[in-house]
Amino acid sequence: MNAYIFPGQGAQFSGMGLDLYENSPLAQELFEKANEILGFSITDVMFEGTAEDLKETKVTQPAIFLHSVILAKTLGDTFKPDMVAGHSLGEFSALVAASALTFEDGLKLVSQRAQAMQKACEVQPSTMAAVLGLDDDIVEKICTTIEGVVVAANYNCPGQLVISGEVEAINKACEALREEGARRALVLPVGGAFHSPMMEPAREELAAAIENTTFSKPNCPIYQNVTASAITDENEIKANLISQLTAPVRWTQSVQQMIEDGASHFTEVGPGKVLQGLVRKINREAETASATFETNA
Repeated sequence: MNAYIFPGQGAQFSGMGLDLYENSPLAQELFEKANEILGFSITDVMFEGTAEDLKETKVTQPAIFLHSVILAKTLGDTFKPDMVAGHSLGEFSALVAASALTFEDGLKLVSQRAQAMQKACEVQPSTMAAVLGLDDDIVEKICTTIEGVVVAANYNCPGQLVISGEVEAINKACEALREEGARRALVLPVGGAFHSPMMEPAREELAAAIENTTFSKPNCPIYQNVTASAITDENEIKANLISQLTAPVRWTQSVQQMIEDGASHFTEVGPGKVLQGLVRKINREAETASATFETNA
């Protein structure tokens, strides 16, 4: 069975999407529509912006979403997922690709999400850190012993867990984790504590937007970050999407469940190959590939 997976923040690069724009009339049309919806020329930033320009949250999230979704749409009849999943932001791309959300609604939600997250980041200094070489349960246990907010945020693959929370609490946790034997406990260059209780203001803001958006039944199951299980019910999808900002990304568990449910081939749709690497670390037998578009789309 074919699983299509969609990357999240961090996969952006200068020039992303330009090949699609130049070779596909459909892609060009969708990119121009995106510029209209967003009210600024995101294509200029994607195609010609510096790495620094692309780091801005209001740009990064829509840029990755657009690259993934437009690539999926240019695949035409070759895009036949038996199941889909997306890492954090990538969940929105997956929902549009599986026809649970329209392109326009998906982009509007992603843009609102980015701005809400940005605002939440400005309320209180917060950050994230990558922990390598420890079992998940050890990391979780140590987080509970630290004063302040620090929680497991991204279960990326066995031996790689990202924690999220207040700056001081994260620094103390990193120290404790290194003492416990972590190969690395490294603070990440991110603007805030994503997938932690510190995103509550953003969750509330996004919840209102999600509630006012029409969702359809997806044309295949989506394995959502919050539950790591196959979901097809629109109301469940909405509820999980609302919880996503303050809940951990259960990527390891999602991939394991997809494999258990029959996935043997994972195609990454969007910039980069990060998710393919994670899938192979979760299960060495899984086949992975990058989606490539057809120029006649």
